Amino acid sequence: MASTPAPSGQSPSSAATPNSSRTVLSAADIDRALTRIAYEILEANKGSANLLLLGIPRRGFPLAQRLAAKLAATDPSIDPAAITGQLDVTMFRDDLAHQPTRAPQRTELPATGIDGKVVVLVDDVLYSGRTIRAALDALVDLGRPQAVRLAVLVDRGHRELPIRADHVGKNLPTSSSEKVRVRLAEIDGPGTADEVVIEAGA
Repeated sequence: MASTPAPSGQSPSSAATPNSSRTVLSAADIDRALTRIAYEILEANKGSANLLLLGIPRRGFPLAQRLAAKLAATDPSIDPAAITGQLDVTMFRDDLAHQPTRAPQRTELPATGIDGKVVVLVDDVLYSGRTIRAALDALVDLGRPQAVRLAVLVDRGHRELPIRADHVGKNLPTSSSEKVRVRLAEIDGPGTADEVVIEAGA
């Protein structure tokens, strides 16, 4: 039987197939995106005063740590550990009844807390917006920041709530059937290459 020709501009081996995947951001791409976001954060805040980066587990936290390191490289007065924390949103999610049981992570804040701070929430992928809504609810229990902003490595669209990121590494149009996988060495193991992959739906 003759094989079906690939669409124009694609070789047979590059044509999309169910369950195939493609890398859309390499380790170098991720690093460049975080560098740009760090500069944007400093510019938007007119410096580093009162900044606090809160990563959303799991991959938002190491991304927040990387951003803090880049901010410190630009402004030596910054202590990365003093401006970085982790915000667990597990018990504030609205999908607990429909998802497998989630193991809560620890919320860890710097000793200065969040009152009066410009809090930048950091996450890997912005999708429906429901995780960020949960993060905003979690913040209410912790204090009253001066402002809250959002930085994400990837915005894949398909928002279900009126939530928009202030800082985006890459806007990545996807279909709702596709899955976006972010792999980071801190979470996936030291032998894992940093990358963002799209997996095609069935």
